[in-house]
Amino acid sequence: MERRGQTGLVEALFVDVIRLHETWMEVVFPRQLDPSAVLGKWRPETAVQSVGYYLWAVLGAPLVAVAYPLLLVGFATRYYAAKLDSAVTRIGVAGAVLVAAVVWGALTVITHLQLPFDAVIAVGAASVVAVVSAALAAGFSKVGGRFVSVLLAYPFAMTALFLPPVVAALVTPTLEELILPPSYDLARWILDTFLSVGGVNETLRGAFNLETFGEQWGLPGLGYVLMWIGISVPLGWFLGLLVALANLIRPTSDA
Repeated sequence: MERRGQTGLVEALFVDVIRLHETWMEVVFPRQLDPSAVLGKWRPETAVQSVGYYLWAVLGAPLVAVAYPLLLVGFATRYYAAKLDSAVTRIGVAGAVLVAAVVWGALTVITHLQLPFDAVIAVGAASVVAVVSAALAAGFSKVGGRFVSVLLAYPFAMTALFLPPVVAALVTPTLEELILPPSYDLARWILDTFLSVGGVNETLRGAFNLETFGEQWGLPGLGYVLMWIGISVPLGWFLGLLVALANLIRPTSDA
């Protein structure tokens, strides 16, 4: 039994890798990923075609090796997204919003009983952010279509996950020590890596101060809020694209 299970896992991984490579081949050559039942998979017929075909296949091998771990992330994201989507289907979008409102409302009440008024305001603001983001994520996920899910549902879901703790941390000393310094370090790392191309990091550093941005408008901490929105949206797009790739490589009906 154990050996059969291990073989099944290896076979599944092998099929995934093959389909991922066939997806790469499909970019240039027809009928590679899902060949026609009548015509079959396209094969090169001339020497020039053969050279181009096998050269493209070799170029795709290292890309597949890099992309496959990302594909596994897509499988995991799709699994948990399906669980959430199933729950939303059972209770409806309005029910999902009601659950979020009850949970965050209860947290706000607890805060009101135990913490200063400023903390209550912060948690209340975080509650609004969480409920609205959850409502938009659930609503857009039900609109239908892969494009809408990737463009809107996943970013709002990430916002609902990341933004409320940041908002609460802005005026809650205990949370502030846990969330804001790591956020600052993360922002510095992003500037020094992903945004270092073309001097984008220096432009942002010259224009904004993460810790003080927003104070001129009476909104201290706005820089952290915008930072996490800026992370949530592209991260949502990234995860949505990985789920779309997972659906292409291993359709849900086959999972």
